[in-house]
Amino acid sequence: MRISVIGSGGWGTALALLLLENGNDVTLWSFFEKESEEMRQTGENHFLKGVALPKELKLTSDISCVHGCDAVVLATPSFAVRETARRIAPLLDSHTVVISVSKGIERDTALCMTQIIEQELDGQNKVAALSGPSHAEEVGRGIPTGCVAACADIKIAEWVQSLFMNNRFRVYSSDDVIGVELGAALKNVMALCAGCCDGLGYGDNTKALLMTRGLAEIARVGEKMGGRKDTFAGLAGMGDLIVTCTSMHSRNRRAGILIGQGKSAKEAMDEVGAVVEGYYAAASGIQLAERYGVEMPITEAAYNVLYNGMSLDTAFSSLMKRSRKREIEESWI
Repeated sequence: MRISVIGSGGWGTALALLLLENGNDVTLWSFFEKESEEMRQTGENHFLKGVALPKELKLTSDISCVHGCDAVVLATPSFAVRETARRIAPLLDSHTVVISVSKGIERDTALCMTQIIEQELDGQNKVAALSGPSHAEEVGRGIPTGCVAACADIKIAEWVQSLFMNNRFRVYSSDDVIGVELGAALKNVMALCAGCCDGLGYGDNTKALLMTRGLAEIARVGEKMGGRKDTFAGLAGMGDLIVTCTSMHSRNRRAGILIGQGKSAKEAMDEVGAVVEGYYAAASGIQLAERYGVEMPITEAAYNVLYNGMSLDTAFSSLMKRSRKREIEESWI
């Protein structure tokens, strides 16, 4: 298969290497020619240090590389997905499957990534999503990983599954695109909050409470949007939540730790030095809660801290003092 991966961050690079390993003809596109040239000269990507780039991996900054491809993998930050999809739209062949691996929600529209891509491609190509607990640093090093390939057309989901799957990267198929994408996006908010817990010196009990109830509110809004409850108990829901809330590979958790230690949101994101998707997802989550009439107290608290200057002490206190609830009635179970 001929495949172009659009976005040369750590995740795009790791997936390009995986697809190359699976016997495909792979091109990795960078926004800047300087980045492509640096990778050619050094044989590695600074976003994925210590992982060698084989000479067989093609490197380019020419977006026309998508022409004639069987699949195009969109691996840009979420804020760049719409513009990138718009750029590639006139260059795609009708048979090309576009696979979104970006995790996020568009702030103004509250659309998931595949919805944005479908809009910009005007329905001319099949669009799928790939998501799950998958740190680029580990996938790039060949550490066993599991993900979910999702498309409303299950045959396309199964085709994407076969494209990526090998003995170190296990892929499941699903037709619940909304559930898979929403879990991927909103868990970043919970990871920021989990990092705040660590920065404040709170314990494992607090983080377990936060993660469990965070998943409950993600599932509530997800079901209202047409997703299935059981999706949120799977790899793209609970699995991705666990890894992002507990790992130091997580930019969202690292930013949360810094906020918990007293830095502002901007200072924390500047220090992390890469896109912190949870910051933007908190605003989108509030939009979704209002649009679908769903209670999302943790997302609301995160938004108030990040955008309205609420103190962490006040945010945690407001969550602990909420009125009494029955767990099962409110839970995703």
